[in-house]
This record gives sequence, structure tokens and C-alpha cells, in this order.
Amino acid sequence: VTSEDTLNKMDGGNQSLVSEFILGGLAHSQNIQALLFVIFLILYMLIVSGNIVILVLITTDPHLHSPMYFLLANLSFVDMCLSSNTTPKMISDFLRENKTISFAGCMSQVFFSHCIAAGEMVLLVVMAYDRYVAICKPLHYFTIMNLKRCTGLVLTSWTTGIMHGISYMVVIVRLPFCGPKEIDSFFCDMPLVIKLACMDSHDLNTLMNADCGVVAITCFILLLISYTYILITVRQSSKSGSSKALSTCSAHITVVMIFFVPCIFIYVWPLNITWLDKFFAVFYSVFTPLLNPAIYTLRNKEMKNAMKRFIKTT
Repeated sequence: VTSEDTLNKMDGGNQSLVSEFILGGLAHSQNIQALLFVIFLILYMLIVSGNIVILVLITTDPHLHSPMYFLLANLSFVDMCLSSNTTPKMISDFLRENKTISFAGCMSQVFFSHCIAAGEMVLLVVMAYDRYVAICKPLHYFTIMNLKRCTGLVLTSWTTGIMHGISYMVVIVRLPFCGPKEIDSFFCDMPLVIKLACMDSHDLNTLMNADCGVVAITCFILLLISYTYILITVRQSSKSGSSKALSTCSAHITVVMIFFVPCIFIYVWPLNITWLDKFFAVFYSVFTPLLNPAIYTLRNKEMKNAMKRFIKTT
């Protein structure tokens, strides 16, 4: 009778058998967890403060009211959202013996992780397109990259991300979960959650990875094409204008690499090595949002000047 009831619940898509999941976290030693708590708390505060500084500077400084900085402000906001989806929970779990997350909380992490990540991929393509127009078609730049088009491109990135996240949620929330419920990570990630379903999940996991791969590889190829055209144009241009363009593009390319490499090894070409997956997950959700503001502020003369002007006025 019990087995029949269980099957009926599973067939009906009822998730009541598993109301929460247990997260494995990053470490088991209390001393190491205390150390990680301090480290990641400081890193998260730097992420939030660094990206807020960029948003404030771009919003308040008239010298930064250009399409490139409008897109950069959106990237900073997306990075803050990406880190805030998983990092606060990870930090609080360092102080807890039982690292649990509700079913709804777990599904929310899956949705927002893929929604924000896909949106950021498209946004990075938009930023590459902006640099392509600025360098390859400078006379038509402000005609092509006007406020209306920039807003439309940003909305397109968010729409793509939301649709991508919904496509995962439609599948995952209907899976039958009846145990085990331990996730060997610090947050609910799509491949790890699918493995817990009471069914043969190999084909589904392959399909989800392929879906991720289509978005990631398509964006990556578009980025490669854009920056190839840009670098060819820069080589043919005068030395005076090429140095600034090359500096800006090198910053963009650096951001692209540190964002896409972990994504590719987690979803598109998984290595199935637990400690390496955790490292890439931490890098993707903590260090990428931290490095982006550092790269764009430390290597950008206009941002440095804006910071000086902001300090003087305050």
C-alpha cells in the first residue's frame, strides 16, 4: 500500500515527499568553515560595494552618460544579482550545523542562476557589439547606439534570461523527488538537482546541458566574431586611437573569459570532478562579480577620473 501511495504521489508530480534539501557546503571542519565565513563575507561586501560604486558613478557623472557606460552599469547590476542569489546563503551556512534549503528556495536558486547567467551572456554580446560599432563604425556610433536601441538590447538580454530560466523551471519542478536529498555543493545547481530525481536522469541531464550549451556557445561564438573584427580594425588604424580601443577591448575580453570558462566546464563540458565543480561554482558566483568592477575601474581612466570628481564633490 505504501509503495502504491508513493507511486501515485510521484505520478501526480507531488513534491511533498521532499520538502527540503541538505547542502554539503564547501568544508566540514568547523575551523575551516569559520575562516571561510570571514573570507566570503569580506568578498561579498566588496562585490556589493564595488558594483554599487560603479552604478552611482555612472548614474551621477554626466561624463559617463554614454552607451558603453550604460551597458556597464547594467552589467554591474547583473553581477550583484548573480552573486546575491547564492553567496548570502553560503555565508550563513558556514555558521550552521544543518545546512538545509527549502524546496521552493532550491528551485528559486536554480531559476535565478540560469536566468541571470543567460542574461549576462547576452549582455556581454551586446557590449561587444557596442565596441564593434564604436571602433569599426565610429561616424555612425551615436546614431546606431542611441538610448532607445541600448534599452531595447538590455531588455532583450533580460527577456532571454527569463525565458531560459523558465524553460528549466518547467522541467525541474515537475520531477519526482523522493530521496536522497543531499546536494554536494553550497547551492542548488541544475545538474545536481536533476541527479536527485527518482528516475533515470541521464537523458534529461544531457538535454539540459545541451540547452545550456546552445546559449553559451552561441554567445561565445558571437563574442569571438565581434572581437576578431575589432582587433583587425584596431591593427589597421592609427596608433593614437588604437591604444585606448585595445585597452577597452582587452578589459572586455578578460571579463568574457573569466565568465565563460567556468560556465563551459560546469554545464557544456562537465568534468564530473566534485572539488573542481565546487571551485568553478565559487569562481563563477563570487570571484567573477568581484573581478568585473576591479577590471573596469582599475583599467579605465574615465572611471578613475569620475571617482576623483565624485570624491571632490562629496
